[in-house]
Amino acid sequence: MGEQSLSQPKPQPLSPSPPASAASPAPAAAAASTSLATTSAAAASRSKKAAAHASSDSNPPKKPRLTFALPGRPLSAAGVVTVAISHLRDADPVLAAVIDAHEPPVFQCPHRPFHSLVRSILYQQLAFKAAASVYSRFLALLGGEASVTPDAVLALTPHQLRQIGVSPRKSSYLHDLARKYVSGILSDSAIINMDDRSLAAMLTMVKGIGAWSVHMFMIFSLARPDVLPSADLGVRKGVQMLYGLEGVPRPSQMDKLCERWRPYRSVGAWYMWRLIESKVPQPAPAIPVDPLALPSPDGQIMLQQQQQQQQQQQTVIQMIDPLQMLPGMG
Repeated sequence: MGEQSLSQPKPQPLSPSPPASAASPAPAAAAASTSLATTSAAAASRSKKAAAHASSDSNPPKKPRLTFALPGRPLSAAGVVTVAISHLRDADPVLAAVIDAHEPPVFQCPHRPFHSLVRSILYQQLAFKAAASVYSRFLALLGGEASVTPDAVLALTPHQLRQIGVSPRKSSYLHDLARKYVSGILSDSAIINMDDRSLAAMLTMVKGIGAWSVHMFMIFSLARPDVLPSADLGVRKGVQMLYGLEGVPRPSQMDKLCERWRPYRSVGAWYMWRLIESKVPQPAPAIPVDPLALPSPDGQIMLQQQQQQQQQQQTVIQMIDPLQMLPGMG
């Protein structure tokens, strides 16, 4: 049925003016007239309420649109990193020594947000060289960096992606991201203008994108100034080294430990990665060792110690590798 329509009363013909003797109505007639007017006003009020109720039922009110506060100036803007470093020096004298030991960071990303998110998914859980190879084949399949668009990614079949080394699970992640762009749930302009909290909530709706990926994206792709990846092992170990803590701080402790870095915690985190990187021991030249040529059991012990040391070095290097995949490291 269509919307309800309320009929209006038909206008009554005007009666001739009463004679002068009847100009003042009787009290009973006046009361009746007053009662009729009151009844008509009440009926009109009920009619308006009914109309409003009918309109409400047929056209339910729309949900309020989400609004996002604009983020602060990105670290890629001129002079922002200089201001950030000055603030960190004054706020944390211990960190100042680390700042002095390294060149200042540069936060510049050559890719659009969608492209950066696709790249992040492709690099997940892969060694740097293997991920770079997959990414190169992915670009060749699409026809270059300019062709990394939601429609083009969505058009790739899982079989095509599998042939270039992308697992079925990652294929589903890429397609889910592309679908959210095509449907309008996400867009490059919306991502750029969202505040950090809202952006994290929106991006983690995409399959395969978790909190760590969001933090890396915010820092290195969007150059957000105040992002603390509190769950990142490299940043946590950096904070442990910086302040001489007995153990690696828990993610829940990181906010308090790094509070003084606000509003430039992204830059503080960058220096923690650099601190960890500078502490990684350089692997010794590979020298073939023949266990049979060494005294036993000391030879076996030495060989085991060398193997353990190489494993430890590789573990730390693996922890640093995710940074190499991100553009704009400086």
